Amino acid sequence: MVQKNEIGALILRITLGILFLIHGVVKFQGGIENTVGWFESINIPGFMAYVVALLEVIGGIALIIGFATRLVSILFALLMVGATITAKLPVGLLGNGQMAGYELDLAFLAIAVYLAINGSKLLSISRLLFNENANEMKRAA
Repeated sequence: MVQKNEIGALILRITLGILFLIHGVVKFQGGIENTVGWFESINIPGFMAYVVALLEVIGGIALIIGFATRLVSILFALLMVGATITAKLPVGLLGNGQMAGYELDLAFLAIAVYLAINGSKLLSISRLLFNENANEMKRAA
């Protein structure tokens, strides 16, 4: 029987995956050069725009399918801490009218930390590939 917390974790995992995937795709669709320029304007090396966009796309897909959920969630949590400190903290929690604040970043951070701590096995590729149920049963014995 599926536990309620696994259903909740599945909802969080897929939601976070979709949102990060969309953010990553938009960076490429809008012209990654624009993101590179913005990164440089806030004193972040331009190549990091590629790193962030690729992490968002690949990590988003990984979360959606349930692959390496804990690892990807840790990376997303670090990304949100970095984004909040470098780009969003100066504009405040709710923003300044021209730029969004860090309220959404905090929500993404909270979801990522939850998934990093608890994981999400329901409907996950990792569960199929690595037979995580068998490993849990061995530990319980």
